[in-house]
Amino acid sequence: MTKKNLPRNLEGTLSRRDFVWLMAAAGSAVALPALLSGCAVDPVTGRKTLVGLSEEQEVSLDKQQSPQQFSADLGAVQDPGLNRYVQEVGNGLWSISHRPRMPYSARVLNANYVNAYTFPGGSMGITRGIMLDMQSEDELAALMGHEIGHVNARHSAERAGKEMLANLGLAVASVAVAATESGQQYLPLLQPLGQIGASALLAKYSRDNEREADSLGMDYMVNGGYSPEGMVSLMGLLRSGAQQKPGLLETMFSSHPMSEERYQTARQKAQSQYAGERGRSPRRQRYMDNTSGLRRIQPTVEACQKGEALMARKQLPQAQDRFAEALRHARDDYAANVLMAKALMAQKKVREADAYLALARNIYPGEAQAVHLSGLGKLALRQPEAALADFQAYERLLPGNPATLFLMGAASENMGQRREAAHYYYRYLQTGAQGNEAQFAVNRLRDWKVIR
Repeated sequence: MTKKNLPRNLEGTLSRRDFVWLMAAAGSAVALPALLSGCAVDPVTGRKTLVGLSEEQEVSLDKQQSPQQFSADLGAVQDPGLNRYVQEVGNGLWSISHRPRMPYSARVLNANYVNAYTFPGGSMGITRGIMLDMQSEDELAALMGHEIGHVNARHSAERAGKEMLANLGLAVASVAVAATESGQQYLPLLQPLGQIGASALLAKYSRDNEREADSLGMDYMVNGGYSPEGMVSLMGLLRSGAQQKPGLLETMFSSHPMSEERYQTARQKAQSQYAGERGRSPRRQRYMDNTSGLRRIQPTVEACQKGEALMARKQLPQAQDRFAEALRHARDDYAANVLMAKALMAQKKVREADAYLALARNIYPGEAQAVHLSGLGKLALRQPEAALADFQAYERLLPGNPATLFLMGAASENMGQRREAAHYYYRYLQTGAQGNEAQFAVNRLRDWKVIR
């Protein structure tokens, strides 16, 4: 069928009706087997539950989404010793969890906000912001135990399963409309079912989910040899921070909102179920030794936190000043250079931003965000050839981001290479993209008679 060859050679035209049919059918073909095999046993309770994702799908989603999110949080810190340390603490907890064979991993991220999160396959990110706030390995074990609790109770899998069911209903409805409207109106393209974005996987958990993860986390950390007071002090730290610095850290533990109830529940469990283990000495010195490199740049992290809070309030010159302060403390900090570039780009100071991005790329050649921003800057400076090269480099570093296809299409179009631009726009739409960029791509393909 010649229309199936369109992504490669763009021969002929494809009606919008056919295009929507093609996307919906492709999505349904991916999703149905997953939904039909969705009933599983909860490894914590032993009860059967409609999870919606098999364990293999959890791991697959993790592999697809976690690298994108970790890069959005500016990549793992360039401190191999610190990353080995958190991995070692994790190893002691993963092995005694309900799902010890999951492919767990942990890293400290360059993000300055206070949070930690884990994807359903066990890939964990802990921000340098929360690492600086914690004061002992017991608190770190509590934090990691909580995250492991979410993985073991399959909280993300349950949410993803519900989203897949909702998407299936949308797909069926859209295909039915496409069949009856003779393709006279463009229908939004569906994200292929079975592809769940990082934002959905890391959305705020329910109160019941948080209670279960707290309880499991304390079980894991105490069974791993830590004091239950580590969980109590972690909860106290987060509660205190949310009360004292709401403007500065607006994303405070954003995927796990704190509450007085959670703190009090942790105290009660420590004083009752684990009263005999409360006397264990907190491993403070070991934690301080392993985080010493990070603590040396604490002024940089704090200045970045202030700058990001100002950026969120659109106070761009003031944010720029805070990032300049951060760089005075640590000129070679990757995160501070990228954030300074973002502040400058938001003020349309693109050439100034480019210098900071070039430095960031030299500091951390394997991290993709500076490369992506550099491509955006080149587009703004009307340097489409250089922009395309940056986006291609970004794709090599971090494949799988649909937005890169759109941007490569835009760069190719600005180079006058319509055929290549149509190729990228078409591939972008095949990912199930929606919104203004998707509508722009559809309009271009229609104008160029690729679809009608």
